[in-house]
Amino acid sequence: MRDIVSMCRSDLELDYVPGEVRFMSSNNTVTMNNRQFAEEKVGKLLFKFAVPAIISLLVAEMYNMVDSLFVGQTIGANGIAALTIAFPVQRLFSAMAMLVAVGASTAVARSSGAGESHKLKTIIPNAMILILGLGIVLIVGIAYFIDPLIIKLGASSAIFPYAKDYISLILIGGVFQGLSMVIANIMMSLGDTKIVLMSTSIGAIINVIIDAILVLGLGYGVKGAAIATSVSQIISLVYVLVKFSGVKHALNLKFTFKLDNIIVKGIMLVGFSTFIVEISDAIVAVLLNNLLSGIGGDNAIVIVGLTTKISMFLFMTVMGISSAMQPIAAYNYGARNYKRLKEIIRKSIISVSVATIALWALFMVFTSTVVNVFISDPRVISDAAKALRIVIAVFPCIGVYYVSIYYYQAMNMVKTSFLLSIFRQIIVFIPLLYFLVNGLGLGVLGAWLAYPISDLVSSITGIIAMKKATVSLEEMEGRKAPRGNFANVRL
Repeated sequence: MRDIVSMCRSDLELDYVPGEVRFMSSNNTVTMNNRQFAEEKVGKLLFKFAVPAIISLLVAEMYNMVDSLFVGQTIGANGIAALTIAFPVQRLFSAMAMLVAVGASTAVARSSGAGESHKLKTIIPNAMILILGLGIVLIVGIAYFIDPLIIKLGASSAIFPYAKDYISLILIGGVFQGLSMVIANIMMSLGDTKIVLMSTSIGAIINVIIDAILVLGLGYGVKGAAIATSVSQIISLVYVLVKFSGVKHALNLKFTFKLDNIIVKGIMLVGFSTFIVEISDAIVAVLLNNLLSGIGGDNAIVIVGLTTKISMFLFMTVMGISSAMQPIAAYNYGARNYKRLKEIIRKSIISVSVATIALWALFMVFTSTVVNVFISDPRVISDAAKALRIVIAVFPCIGVYYVSIYYYQAMNMVKTSFLLSIFRQIIVFIPLLYFLVNGLGLGVLGAWLAYPISDLVSSITGIIAMKKATVSLEEMEGRKAPRGNFANVRL
């Protein structure tokens, strides 16, 4: 607590060394050192950033998951189905936040690596104002169209009231969650490995406590779960703002509601691939809800919700390692350290492969046990376990695909990262889904089979993309090509 108080003192000043941001006061020194991106052993550095990133992503994903657990045990299948309907809305908020967070944090890391610390004074305020504006627009739009939206998301008459209660209340916390994610990711790009983990952990713990009180204790059902989520997101933001106050004073940041078009364009172009990756899950969920509800009824929607939530545990590991690699790669690209970039690629692919194999084996063995945590209906448990095993059948192959997306984002190669980001779910999965379900008449089984087939195709694409990246780095290393400029994003 003493560290937090001292960071908020008005006599803070910035002691800047290229690649290192050090906050100093008369009683305290707090250092966020991103020079480690260039100096520390790659394996150790990747581990240091990946572990907090993985845990924080898992914790963040637990908002809907914990709500589902409490609601599922009290209300039952209709409660889980309602939260499944709400999932695309929650994912839309997190996708919007990640769009700005990844774009801004990549710009901060690359500018630090290039020794252009003066750009931080423009990048950081623009990112924060941008996410506030986008969040408010999103809240107003969803609130206005909430009834037809819920119907379009696949809610039946039995599920509709639960879904509306939940979505109406979680809108409140959406903008707070977005601002918290943006600030935390910016601070991570400055070398603070703990901020994302701490902020999300605080929010998740508060969410569990309030869920237990409102859902189990007071019987508020989905309303109680939604209130718990929004309140916990607000508290998480308060923590992040207190920690960020030191950065604000040290960099002498000024906030106005006037945006720099060049900076905003750069943030959104770089972050757009992450937005697509995040929002693709929501699009697929909507399509599955509507497609399978007519074949398997509400039971199919429940299974979609369960497999989606459980498989996200696996994918958070992939996303965590890939996202941890990104600021390290962006920094070294800004510093034109191409030899180190090749090592970063190699170590990232090895790390993600080992992690995915271990998790895949664990979930394949204990599938029914994991599903049983969320619901007690034996028939649903059996069907969901079979579906989940098919969905994650080739999971260990997919890691290199996500590494390729985040790597090309770090390089400012917007067109390539965008094409990669839409490839798995938009280009391959969705057409394959309709072909297997309707074209071949496989029904619900076709939906589950679409996952491993699209994962296998995507992994091959990722391998090809990373081989091209390695060849390109060898060429740049030979001629010491000039580093990219954030204002001139490469297509």
